[in-house]
Amino acid sequence: MLKPNDSQPDIGTTFETLRAAWLETRPAYAQRVQDLKRLQRAFTVRLDEMVEAISADFGHRSRHESLLGEGSVVLSEIRHTLRKLKSWMKPERRSAGWKLLPASAEIRHVPLGVVGIIAPWNYPVNLALAPLIAAIAAGNHVFLKPSEHTPRTAAFLQSLLAEVFPASRVAVATGGAELSAAFSELHFDHLFFTGSTAVGRKVMAAAARNLTPITLELGGKSPAIVAPSAHLERAARRIATGKFFNAGQTCIAPDYVLVPKDKRDEFVRLLKQEASARYNARQGFDDYTSVINDSQFARLTGLLDDSATRGFEQVPLLDTASLPSGRVRVLAPTVVLDPATDSAVMRDEIFGPILPVIGYGSLDEATAYVLGRDRPLALYCFGEDKAEIEAMLQRIVAGGVCVNDTLYQFACAGLPFGGVGASGMGHYHGREGFLTLSKAMPVLRKYQPSASDLIRPPYKGLTDWLVRLVTKLH
Repeated sequence: MLKPNDSQPDIGTTFETLRAAWLETRPAYAQRVQDLKRLQRAFTVRLDEMVEAISADFGHRSRHESLLGEGSVVLSEIRHTLRKLKSWMKPERRSAGWKLLPASAEIRHVPLGVVGIIAPWNYPVNLALAPLIAAIAAGNHVFLKPSEHTPRTAAFLQSLLAEVFPASRVAVATGGAELSAAFSELHFDHLFFTGSTAVGRKVMAAAARNLTPITLELGGKSPAIVAPSAHLERAARRIATGKFFNAGQTCIAPDYVLVPKDKRDEFVRLLKQEASARYNARQGFDDYTSVINDSQFARLTGLLDDSATRGFEQVPLLDTASLPSGRVRVLAPTVVLDPATDSAVMRDEIFGPILPVIGYGSLDEATAYVLGRDRPLALYCFGEDKAEIEAMLQRIVAGGVCVNDTLYQFACAGLPFGGVGASGMGHYHGREGFLTLSKAMPVLRKYQPSASDLIRPPYKGLTDWLVRLVTKLH
């Protein structure tokens, strides 16, 4: 097992090395493709090593969840980028307009320079490498800061990327919160941050001092609305997948569910049925992931304690009494019924296996409930009536939407991913990642004759007439 490497150069020196190398030689198409193919090969060979590193950091992480949530997503992103990169890089023809004739106009997508990436702990490989893939595809050099909460995975990433890239093209800085603060103050050409809204505000403030463009992928309370027409069993099954995957430690996990009041109890029964079928003592709970660390575990149990103190009914969905010895920080998935809007479990993103289930009287009431909160990173709509679904889509603005399922909008390479308002700003994945980490540089080519040879001071006679003519003709 790899161990974190504390011996590394000063981040300022590393940054300047990356910038100097980029200024000397900007990666062309062939170099970008070669880099991505090398990353694809090296990553594929070391998937088992990745799984072990992540599981060691979590205390226990389902092998299949690491392969699906990390490995599969990263490899899919590389394959999609390799297929499309040549077309993305082609200049886009634009109309120059008759007033500027003879002329031609185009948009060139040129690399920015050095891109900084601050990655989180919940998907420590996926959310580090996906933006890195976009940055490399766009022709940038990359400085990556993995999360200090997953040190073994950070060491894995450092080793992997050193195998694939020269240190002057991709570098990795490992360290704690103090290093992250200094990292965000570097004069990057673009800074990409994934994490909490609270830390995102600090990162944005630090970047603002250098006027560094920034992409923030945050989170928030992503709702699932089960419409009256929804197939209840199917909705429960798919919401269970979205909430239980990675023990709810997913930025786009359903954070709370709104369900018709007369179907609430049946919905909870179906959730419990799903939990029992998926995770049980006979299987050793191998597929149920632990909470990342003691601090997060204490925060989550604190949410349950607050709900109990305030008298909100709790329904544990899983009996973890027969856990194997050695398993740590296992929090049973738990439903909290109809918590108040000002309760701790409804104030901030839960980021764990606790699911508030709230009964509503009408679909308009459910929609209004969502509209009364910050705009979410994800919205999940369940229903068989197209009019009900369309009513929700027409009124609610979210970072992304998945209809009649959960999580899969993130896995769709052809769709951008990003938040809105408190859940983030900017997009990536596929072409949108390439565009975010490029500069759309407009280029106008002028040919002979040119109007500027005629329209110049003194503005009299023919020049005056031409100015008035051009002003009138639109």
